[in-house]
Amino acid sequence: MGNANGGYLLAIAAKAAAREAERPDPVSVTAHYLRPGKPGPVTIETQMLRSGRRFAVARSTMTADEPVVAVLGTYGTLEPSGHLERLESGPPDMPPPYDCIPIEPTDTFPPPFMGQVEIRLDPADTLFATGVPSGKPRVQGWFRLRDNEPIDTIALLVAVDAFPPTIFNANLPIAWSPTVELTAHVRARPQPGWLRCAFSTRFISGGFLEEDGEVWDESGTLVAQSRQLALVPRG
Repeated sequence: MGNANGGYLLAIAAKAAAREAERPDPVSVTAHYLRPGKPGPVTIETQMLRSGRRFAVARSTMTADEPVVAVLGTYGTLEPSGHLERLESGPPDMPPPYDCIPIEPTDTFPPPFMGQVEIRLDPADTLFATGVPSGKPRVQGWFRLRDNEPIDTIALLVAVDAFPPTIFNANLPIAWSPTVELTAHVRARPQPGWLRCAFSTRFISGGFLEEDGEVWDESGTLVAQSRQLALVPRG
């Protein structure tokens, strides 16, 4: 609809802050969306707030005539897992990628952004496209960059906001849900291959909804989590 994807904007701003922090990996970043991101040049201002032994905290603000998105993040260097682990759940259960439904870009919907990534949705979560949504505010599927481009921790910030909104399956009026705030936690550097992603909503109230996300790599490692606060479509 003429606006840049929120995860794409976050990734650009976070990459600039990571350079300022001289740390490659965004460990925890929060973006506040101030206005829609329109096509065209942008300026990103960065500010180091603290640099410690393991982590650095930096702020970045993307501007295109007016501020578009403000990001506060903690950055570090994620090492291979050698830590204690306890997982209460695992990767979402769904068919393999090529048994799932691909999202292909069009001039209108889905947006052209989908031409830059490859998303395959669990068939159980594509019922909204038939006009009969599942009734469960959930969307899950597979994600990767096109042309076998490697996925780094910056690209994980795109993955957490690339999928159709969960409200599409909630038996409510379907419309895009503008993001107010998006927080992403990056747990590990992903292994090459597809990412297994799941997003769900428990509460739609007060004109807002939350969208909780999990991203797992092909080795079964949890590589990112997210929580997004979005506006409920009016109608």
